[in-house]
Amino acid sequence: MDSLNNSAPPEARLHFLDYWRVIRIRKAIIITVFLITAIIATAVTFILPESYSSTCKVKIENDVNDSPGGYAPTPSQTTYDPYFVQTTFEIMSSSLVLSNVVNTLNLNVEWGKKYFNGETLKTTESMEILRGRMSLAPVRSSKLITITVYSDDPKEAALLANTIAEAYKSYRIDTRRETTLKGLDVLEGQYLDESNRIQSTQQQIENLRHDLGITMDQADAQGYAASLTTEQLQTLHNQMIQDERAFKEQSNQLAQLKSFNNNRLRDVLPNVVNDSALVDLLAKLHEAEQRIATLKIDYAADNLNVTRVQTLINTLNQQIDDRIAGILSSLDSQVSSKKAALDALTQSVEDAKNKDMEESAKFQPYYDAKRNLEQLRSLHNLLYSKIEAEKLDAEIPKSSMVQITDRAEPGKTPVKPNRTVNIVLGLVFGLIMGIGLAFFIEYLDTSVKTIDDVERTFQAPVLGVIPQNIGYLVEEGSESKHAEAYRVLRTNLLFTRKEETLNTIVIVSAGAGEGKSTTAINLATVFAQAANRVLIVDSDLRRPTLHKLFKVTNNLGLTNYLLKQNTLAEIVQTTGVPNLDFMASGKLPNSSMGILGSAQMKQMITELKQRYDFIFFDSPPILGVSDASILASEVDLVMQVIQYRRYPQPMTIRAKQMIEKVGGNFVGIVLNNINMSQDEGYYYYSGYYHDYYYNRNPADQEAEAKADLAAAGDTAIKQKD
Repeated sequence: MDSLNNSAPPEARLHFLDYWRVIRIRKAIIITVFLITAIIATAVTFILPESYSSTCKVKIENDVNDSPGGYAPTPSQTTYDPYFVQTTFEIMSSSLVLSNVVNTLNLNVEWGKKYFNGETLKTTESMEILRGRMSLAPVRSSKLITITVYSDDPKEAALLANTIAEAYKSYRIDTRRETTLKGLDVLEGQYLDESNRIQSTQQQIENLRHDLGITMDQADAQGYAASLTTEQLQTLHNQMIQDERAFKEQSNQLAQLKSFNNNRLRDVLPNVVNDSALVDLLAKLHEAEQRIATLKIDYAADNLNVTRVQTLINTLNQQIDDRIAGILSSLDSQVSSKKAALDALTQSVEDAKNKDMEESAKFQPYYDAKRNLEQLRSLHNLLYSKIEAEKLDAEIPKSSMVQITDRAEPGKTPVKPNRTVNIVLGLVFGLIMGIGLAFFIEYLDTSVKTIDDVERTFQAPVLGVIPQNIGYLVEEGSESKHAEAYRVLRTNLLFTRKEETLNTIVIVSAGAGEGKSTTAINLATVFAQAANRVLIVDSDLRRPTLHKLFKVTNNLGLTNYLLKQNTLAEIVQTTGVPNLDFMASGKLPNSSMGILGSAQMKQMITELKQRYDFIFFDSPPILGVSDASILASEVDLVMQVIQYRRYPQPMTIRAKQMIEKVGGNFVGIVLNNINMSQDEGYYYYSGYYHDYYYNRNPADQEAEAKADLAAAGDTAIKQKD
């Protein structure tokens, strides 16, 4: 099966414990960044010069008149105008105010001596320094603003804040006085122009009165007196509307009645017109029709009584038709009369309007000129009142526009730098930076980190978790504290194999240094300690190392047998561990591929399977050379060792894919070199078992090991059956 066609494993969400694991693993980076940032923040805080602040509080008002008068009443002031406050801030920090402060305090010379070795500064330079030291802020929901100035001298800070407030106050007063005087000149010019216009208009009115022949009574009137008053005109208009509505109703009613036939009119007309004669005729007709209906029951149609009643009915029908025609004619006359009266009323109103329009047009120029004169006089009086108010306003001080409510006082303690805040912020920032860098490095690290990563990515079980700094059980013995991790691996391996005859196992890895040789030796030792006949073969023909551990010669070994130079009995060596034999690699040939893939190799594996309960093969990295792939295709079981946080996941995935490509029976993965102190989650896979196991006596331990082995054998037999 080609594992390249496998579907992508599902992506898992991070748990809180995963974040905590990253922090524990990367704690060195976090602590380093935290300490560096804290040290820098503390050093900078103590190096920065001390600065004092002084604050002056000022109440500001919009530019309004202090005295009554003018064209309009004084507008009401709101408690807070953000536009006016922002404008005030801009003016206070402009050259209009700050230049006066610089000149008043002679800052060009004083600051030149203090900061520039006696060199006199320019006014613009002093203003820039002052802008950098001042801060303006509004007092919420009020007309107050605060002027705060910072300086290394507390007295200088207070002096600068008070001087800025005084300079702004002087600027407002001077600007207001200048504006008032200019406005007064404009108003006086307008007043003179309006006086001349009034005289000219008076002369024009007098000429019109003579030319039009207007009497004194008419001249005193406010306008032309129309023949019809407004009330009369409104009454006539309402009467016209009522008459027109009545005409339309009668006209529509008459048109509807004319559209009916005689039978329909006999039913409808008595309800519309109150005509007693028509009602009597209809009643007589109804009575006659009932009589003739009764007579026709007993007599024939030519009977004298029937004929007489029929003649009466015909006469009544004729009379009814004549009466209906008369009523309709009467209604038609009424409608015509209404129309004539409505036309006459409309014409009389139009005639009165036309007459009034003609008379009004004749005298209109005179009354227009008279009204214009009244407007000019009203404006003339307003101008006079405004001029007097402005003169009074120019004499009243404008101190109410700007009031210094709280003057600045020298500060007692420095406000900058705030060492406590700076150090705390440095600590917090350092901690955030350290944690962020740790997670960034963790994000870039694509190596295997957790069992969940392995099982999710490889879709294969984890058979064992090996702690960090594992020793060799051959040297440490059965009582080694590391033995339990391999016993767990042994038990899982026994339960994983499907048949008891599957007893040849090769241990591979994606890259060098992942611990496959150590895993092979220790696992073989654990099997041997459980009373199994075990052989470990050093099939890493590139860089053999197992003979050094067992302290035996490498002159005879696997290659000698495959080249048919020696027998199995000659190349298999015993070790210091009971039931554990060792086969070295032998002298290295020029090409190991042909040897490991030969028929002699397969024959050797078959013969070893009959002699030993378990045979373990150590191999070179599967991605480095082809030897491991050949071994994986020839043995019964293949285990892959993955070192914790060493190689990227794509590399280890590729190793598993190569095993499956060559037909190897991949049974699971061994996670190696786990740091239990950092990843406490792995403690339950190894450390817990070590503590639990070694708290009991050796006899119990050995009995439990044999029981595990027996259970694994029974399970394998059941699976085989």
